[in-house]
Amino acid sequence: MNPLPEIDLVLLRTWIGRQEIVHDFVTEDLARKYHATMDYGGEAPLPGQAVPRLIHLCLAQPAAAAHLLGPDGHPRRGGFLPPVPLPRRMWAGGSFVFHDDLKVGQAVKRTSTIENVVLKEGRTGRLCFVTVKHVIEADGAAVVEERQDIVYRDVEAPGDTPAAPPQSEIGEVTRPMRAEAPLLFRYSALTFNGHRIHYDRRYSTEVEGYPGLIVHGPLQAALLCDFAGELRGKPPTRFEFRGFSPLFDIDAFSLHATEAEGSLRLWTAKNGGPLCMGATAYWD
Repeated sequence: MNPLPEIDLVLLRTWIGRQEIVHDFVTEDLARKYHATMDYGGEAPLPGQAVPRLIHLCLAQPAAAAHLLGPDGHPRRGGFLPPVPLPRRMWAGGSFVFHDDLKVGQAVKRTSTIENVVLKEGRTGRLCFVTVKHVIEADGAAVVEERQDIVYRDVEAPGDTPAAPPQSEIGEVTRPMRAEAPLLFRYSALTFNGHRIHYDRRYSTEVEGYPGLIVHGPLQAALLCDFAGELRGKPPTRFEFRGFSPLFDIDAFSLHATEAEGSLRLWTAKNGGPLCMGATAYWD
């Protein structure tokens, strides 16, 4: 068995405060393709019209050269994000504050800042959390403020049995869903996400040991945020989410929603199975 890599937390924490600024455009082509990928129906937004919440996750994404990618399809460690030596990287959760809508045709500026690096011990071993803050501006004003929680973790040792994730309840409102390979491939393409667990079934099953392709955390968040907007008749002004267990393309699952005081609780769960992602939407 390979020894566990050493983690120099002092070194990793020197990344705190590091910033990256990237510019992009909300093009009509992006709005059209996102509209088709999410299967909204009707006409896609035209120039000057608002685009859906969370489409900003398709903007200003890292574009590492192909020779700089690691074996998992992510850019190799280092650069803007700290070089955490743990092998598996996932988006654990995050939050969004929406000050306004992005619109087709706008130029956007994304300022990203490393806010924290923390090492913890979890049920599957060591976990290193990196917190990133993104501010997306258009026309000189902040439109979206985002907190992104990235987790790096060890590979489970043979024979390890991780604690079971919490069992899902049934929401007051539910919607059956499937997230099959074409949707995952399209979403990976729109977000320029090269992580192979989302589109390369052989890699996902044979190398990382999953039963299928993993449904992106941000994609689940987008489905839940859209669901919240449909139920309330307008998009939320704040949205928070957290992942609990993986969801795969082979799984039948449902979106769930239940009213809470001043908010709407939402979650994804495999039908008859565990909680996959939990979220809360607010209308301030």
